[in-house]
Amino acid sequence: MFGLEALDLARIQFAFTISFHILFPAITIGLASYLAVLEGLWLKTRDDTYRDLYHFWSKIFAVNFGMGVVSGLVMAYQFGTNWSRFSDFAGSVTGPLLTYEVLTAFFLEAGFLGVMLFGWNRVGRKLHFFSTVMVAIGTLISTFWILSSNSWMQTPQGFEIVDGRVIPVDWFAIVFNPSFPYRLAHMATAAFVATAFFVGSSAAWHLLRGRDNSAIRRMLSMAMWMALIVAPIQAVIGDFHGLNTLKHQPAKIAAIEGHWENVGDEPTPLILFGWPDMKEEKTKFAVEIPYLGSLILTHSLDKQVPALKEFPPQDRPNSTIVFWSFRIMVGLGMLMILTGLWSLWLRKRDRIYENRAFLYLALWMGPSGLIAILAGWFTTEIGRQPWVVYGLMRTADASSGHSLMQMSITLALFVVVYFSLFGVGIGYMMRLVRKGPKTNEGAEVSHGGPGQKRTPARPLSAADDDAEDNGTSLNKGN
Repeated sequence: MFGLEALDLARIQFAFTISFHILFPAITIGLASYLAVLEGLWLKTRDDTYRDLYHFWSKIFAVNFGMGVVSGLVMAYQFGTNWSRFSDFAGSVTGPLLTYEVLTAFFLEAGFLGVMLFGWNRVGRKLHFFSTVMVAIGTLISTFWILSSNSWMQTPQGFEIVDGRVIPVDWFAIVFNPSFPYRLAHMATAAFVATAFFVGSSAAWHLLRGRDNSAIRRMLSMAMWMALIVAPIQAVIGDFHGLNTLKHQPAKIAAIEGHWENVGDEPTPLILFGWPDMKEEKTKFAVEIPYLGSLILTHSLDKQVPALKEFPPQDRPNSTIVFWSFRIMVGLGMLMILTGLWSLWLRKRDRIYENRAFLYLALWMGPSGLIAILAGWFTTEIGRQPWVVYGLMRTADASSGHSLMQMSITLALFVVVYFSLFGVGIGYMMRLVRKGPKTNEGAEVSHGGPGQKRTPARPLSAADDDAEDNGTSLNKGN
């Protein structure tokens, strides 16, 4: 297929499925915490705007959560189908870590999810809030174990190799491997930022169409406060993560920078743009800033950054891809920071809800967080190549060895099924977003609790239920 080998198709298939999957947990993590904040603020202030927003976003959370579970199951099976040699080599580490994720995070989420989504008029307010918080904590625990497993593949430690297999000897060292704290903080923060812009974009969409009420304004306001605070924090975390990567995976940093060789004792420039050519071993059309590469990556003006030519050709990541995926991530991150600053400037002038140029920017920035997550994930995973477990097992030795025909057929099936299934799911979720939160401003409604009729949303029928408002029951047929 297109001159690719079976191994290439296996990698593309894994990249395709994980690219779909990672979007759903990212929004799930952010929305779960957002829902906990909304319900907590409602309990504290009794401001019904927070309650209305909770009901609205809980529908979207439910649909997104379901798609995340389905796509995640496929990821687990691929370790046994396409990457069985990797599972045989490192399964004694990755298997338990993924099991811990199921035993702690998934069971916690599953145990309280039903109460969170359907218990608004069936349990007390405090118990319902507790359930929402538990679901939010569960999403973060899931992130903990998934990132621990993946980080160990980036910076493995705490093991011995016996008879060609990894044997754990120090689980604390395995879980808290050198890159794990930075990658966990980076991913969790990215999920919060991505959710903030998703929420802010939906609010901007409604404001641009003349739908202006307290719930829509509160959505935009909370989203922009989150962007203003968290996006700069993400940049700082990214800097620490880069320093850690330079220490443990210098070839990845060299590929990200498109830096091929050092000249004498000269400090390393920063290549803003260019085209790294893996065959000619140089970055064409490079636009450089002297000294800045050393300053950013070593925090000095005289130290040099490792260059790609210092590593054997077979050990070099594909600089062409990671060079640009990294710049997409950073560029979007800078736009996020600027959007947050602009929102603060407009907020002080009481124009944040009326400035159409800003609202259009907020609208178009909606998918920016998710795109940045994908770009960062490509940078991390492709930058690890040619290793599946860095320094221990090459990707070429990890695959199951299926034929080109088998991989071509399965990849084509995955593409058709994923776009069909998740395309419908995403389309439905966008319909919910377009409907916007239903408010009861000026109406006398019940505030929920045992025996009350007020209830959260109907996630699987809400988009078509125009007659139902937030003061009606979850299911009138019950």
